[in-house]
Amino acid sequence: MDLRRLRYFIAVAEELHFGRAAERLNMAQPPLSQAIRRLEAELGVTLLHRSTRRVDLTDAGRAYLVRARKILGEVDEAAHEARRVAAGAVGHLAIGCVGSATYSLLPAISRGLSMELPGVDFSFRGEMLAPDQATALRTGEIDLALLRPPSADPSLTVLPLRRDRLVVAVPADHRLAALPQLAVTDLAGAGLIVHSADRRSVMYDVVVGLFRDAGAEPRIRHEVGETSTLITLVAGGLGVAVVPEPVTALALEGVAYRPLASPAVDVELAIAHRTDRTEPHLARAVSLIREIV
Repeated sequence: MDLRRLRYFIAVAEELHFGRAAERLNMAQPPLSQAIRRLEAELGVTLLHRSTRRVDLTDAGRAYLVRARKILGEVDEAAHEARRVAAGAVGHLAIGCVGSATYSLLPAISRGLSMELPGVDFSFRGEMLAPDQATALRTGEIDLALLRPPSADPSLTVLPLRRDRLVVAVPADHRLAALPQLAVTDLAGAGLIVHSADRRSVMYDVVVGLFRDAGAEPRIRHEVGETSTLITLVAGGLGVAVVPEPVTALALEGVAYRPLASPAVDVELAIAHRTDRTEPHLARAVSLIREIV
């Protein structure tokens, strides 16, 4: 059915006058009358009682008016929804965050995305190691990841956000806490707490590489999966940890943070998604996150 006929019928049914309805529709009256007669012929029912003085709805016309309004309302809503989807204003996104981004960036990102994209449903998973995030992206468990870039993977698009300097988390009563800055060699005798090697943590490779480059052998005492657990063990006096500077946002009692001595070392933070994902709301979220960071 031509939707224009529905619009014509609604106008006549509301005005109960062909002249006023034609004026409202910006058309001549004869084509409007013909269109309504064709609609009635197609339906096989009389929708309007016509006389020289007035137009009234039949019972069938009143019932048809209710449905016609609903149909056109749904059509208009569908068009509105399509425009919103095309503009990236609706959808769902699950975002995974590496530990340091969980504390330093997640509050600002969640606020910013909620304000700018209120029609998009966001969910967040914090404390994810980069390899776990890469796997979750490939399987569709998450849609975006804030991570320390893993090895090159053509199935993922990885965009740089910033570089974070490394600092050392030490127990507040440890002798190293008295120093204004620390060299890697200062940590040689201290027990290290690191992210798990078994889970292929990017930070594990970074920390071990620092010691190897300095000609020192790391004394690893504990391996953990979450940054919050790592800092908690530092607070408990069980060792020291080399972490990205944003972890200092986790201001746990009993932990002091000291910068690494020059030359400063930093690690990259990036945002990643599956290369085959091209939804408008995902692209808008990526753009907003890059602006926020």
